[in-house]
Amino acid sequence: MDSSQRLGRHRWVVERTISWLLAFRRLAIRYDRSATTITAVATLAITIICARRLPRKDY
Repeated sequence: MDSSQRLGRHRWVVERTISWLLAFRRLAIRYDRSATTITAVATLAITIICARRLPRKDY
């Protein structure tokens, strides 16, 4: 059985990720009802989040 300290670590990762996604207003408030549009916007948001977290190389 996992201790409560270990479970807290995983919960924090999930909550942080959801907060990153909800920073994109289009995902927080769903104006579009189609699953295709929501999936496309979520994919775009995840791509932008990952691109921002990549280390930058200054040449």
